[in-house]
Amino acid sequence: MLRLQGLKEAFFGLDAVQQRLVVGSSALAAGGILAYIAHKKRQVKTIPLGEGWWGAGEKPLSEDEKIYPFKVQTSDEEIKDLHERIDRTRYSDPLEDSGFQYGFNSTHLKKVVSYWRHEFDWKKQVTVLNKYPHFKTKIEGLDVHFIHVRPPRRETRKVRPLLLVHGWPGSFYEFYKILPLLTENQDGLVFEVICPSIPGYGFSDAPHKQGFNSLAAARIFLTLMERLGFSQFYVQGGDWGSLITTNMAQMKPQCVKGLHLNMMMSRRGFKVLLSLMIGPYLPFLVGFSREDVRRLFPFFEKNVWEMLRESGYLHIQATKPDTAGCGLNDSPVGLAAYILEKFSTWTDFKNRDLVDGGLERKFSLDDLLTNVMIYWTTGSIVSSMRFYKENLQSNPDARVDAKTDIFVPTGFAAFPNELMHIPKSWAQIRYRNMYSYTFMPRGGHFAAFEEPQLLANDIFQFVRKVEKF
Repeated sequence: MLRLQGLKEAFFGLDAVQQRLVVGSSALAAGGILAYIAHKKRQVKTIPLGEGWWGAGEKPLSEDEKIYPFKVQTSDEEIKDLHERIDRTRYSDPLEDSGFQYGFNSTHLKKVVSYWRHEFDWKKQVTVLNKYPHFKTKIEGLDVHFIHVRPPRRETRKVRPLLLVHGWPGSFYEFYKILPLLTENQDGLVFEVICPSIPGYGFSDAPHKQGFNSLAAARIFLTLMERLGFSQFYVQGGDWGSLITTNMAQMKPQCVKGLHLNMMMSRRGFKVLLSLMIGPYLPFLVGFSREDVRRLFPFFEKNVWEMLRESGYLHIQATKPDTAGCGLNDSPVGLAAYILEKFSTWTDFKNRDLVDGGLERKFSLDDLLTNVMIYWTTGSIVSSMRFYKENLQSNPDARVDAKTDIFVPTGFAAFPNELMHIPKSWAQIRYRNMYSYTFMPRGGHFAAFEEPQLLANDIFQFVRKVEKF
């Protein structure tokens, strides 16, 4: 108090000019401090790139960095073995008057399997898979598979590289419907598209060592894009692909020109809690639109109970993936039931009440079974499940990526039947540079597979906003 009193007396002892100089200097100092704080907040924070080796045995002194062509192949022996295993399947009887509430209805499963056994032409579908150029390259000890689709040679204007990353239980094949839409010129903009298989999925090698999570996958895909000669590019993902591409943007924001997602997770905290309490009554106060309110509430029913109903698979895959996948690796029918039930329910929860699970409302059996065959022929169901354990065996909120905001231009396509709705105000808590947020009119979890035109249109409009043309 004596020191403050002394300063006060000293100040008022100055003449008017001196007082103005002191006030001005103080204001400049305060302004400088505020400017520094604002600058620090605007600074793009990154997460460490890290390093890894996931091949068998010891890491060699050097690694072959060449890119090799690859073709999907099959044989009569492979198909014969599949048919023999299908023929030995034992089915359980479904409960009376049940749909998909207990999982894949076995009455309808028999119909799907009958088509698979007698009509599905795997050799024909292998030709379909080879429609686009496939490649492999060695990164961190793993052969990483990808398809690389360039626009027609006549397209010379504004070709932008775009990496599309799938999730579980999908594959690179999810993008086959959207590829022709993205590689055709749309008002002067066109994409050169790369679709990798996450290591442990499909035709990419499975990691031989523990710890391969989304951060490792992100680093490998950054290396892939660099190896292909791209210094800047766009990325897009849903499911695990959304986390992997987000990590890519956190690791090298100078390379990721834009991040487009059709699924994301929000941070928990006071802002989210407050919006849940106030949102149903005064949505405008917490940044909710009417559509947010419709999709989000009643919150407990739509987000807590539904996630409990639909997350049983997650708990076993995040704890005992080798146990969960052991039988599926030997039973094609069990594998098909396990995977296709997700393509039913995650497309629309209402499909649980249908005897056929609504499977063919959005997909053909050929497309669904082709995705199953990618898992079956590569024996990758167990290694794909391990990705859950590697990402969830410790507290996800304590990871460095969960504590780091994302500053690259971001676009989000909010599909109405996604497993959980994320309002724009929640998305902006982490994604600090939101260029585009679109309420999609229809569609669920498998956006590129279900609604390729809608997703392609949203990607195009997002990139136009980023590029300002």
